[in-house]
Amino acid sequence: MSDITVIGLGAMGTALAEAFLNQGHKVTVWNRSPAKAEALATKGAIVAKSVEEAVRSSPLIVVCLLVYDTVRETLGPTGAALSGRTLVNLTNGTPEQARAMSGWALSQGALYIDGGIMAVPPMIGGPHALILYSGSSQAFDACSGQLGALGTSKYLGEDAGLAPLYDISLLTGMYGMFSGTLHALALTGAAGIPAGEFTPLLASWLQAMQGLLPQWAEQIDSGDHTSNVASSLGMQADAYINLVEASRSAGVSAELVLPMQSLMKRGVAAGQANADLSSLVGLLQRSKQGA
Repeated sequence: MSDITVIGLGAMGTALAEAFLNQGHKVTVWNRSPAKAEALATKGAIVAKSVEEAVRSSPLIVVCLLVYDTVRETLGPTGAALSGRTLVNLTNGTPEQARAMSGWALSQGALYIDGGIMAVPPMIGGPHALILYSGSSQAFDACSGQLGALGTSKYLGEDAGLAPLYDISLLTGMYGMFSGTLHALALTGAAGIPAGEFTPLLASWLQAMQGLLPQWAEQIDSGDHTSNVASSLGMQADAYINLVEASRSAGVSAELVLPMQSLMKRGVAAGQANADLSSLVGLLQRSKQGA
């Protein structure tokens, strides 16, 4: 028996296995393409000959594959091998997929934990790697020490869908920042301003704007978006037109900024002109009914 089995040896799965090995754990690995296990074998990993052998080798099974369907296809033939074990699924997916996978794992007699990796492979095992977990608290309490080898752990609750929900929401915020950054650099670049010259000022500005987030959270939780408003939605919607016009004049595509303009206009039309931008969260949630 080994301590931990890692199934799936892409860039992330390999980083997970290495982190466990670096902490002195006895690790079994398996991958559909055996060649990917060779480097880990030289570092002390035990290479299983089949996925069933890999599952039976350890009480803790960590899976990191491309999609949830692949997880089911891979583990399905193992039959009763999962019974009595803990399955930690670090495959990226949706809350609905995580809940379905949890139900399937429980039907196989396994305890289930879903996870969201907020890091890139080189960060795994370091203090800046954040791994979100949700699912069986019993299982998490039992294996949290081992999972700590991967980075900082944050347990969110019994609902297996919480980790992917937080994961996707954090990524949404990240991509929103990236899309604004890409547009800003396209706009300044079209004027001949080097990205290296403009980026430090942009980074400082974005950091300052993060100070608004606690106020927005308070407004959203209370439902009051009109108190202490420094810049109303109506005023910002009027000024936002300049972002679009300046982009078009510079020959820069406005595809990344037009959706925000559309949402602002809908907010003003809905009577939220005097509210803060935080009021748009409710507008987005109500859009679900008409989407």
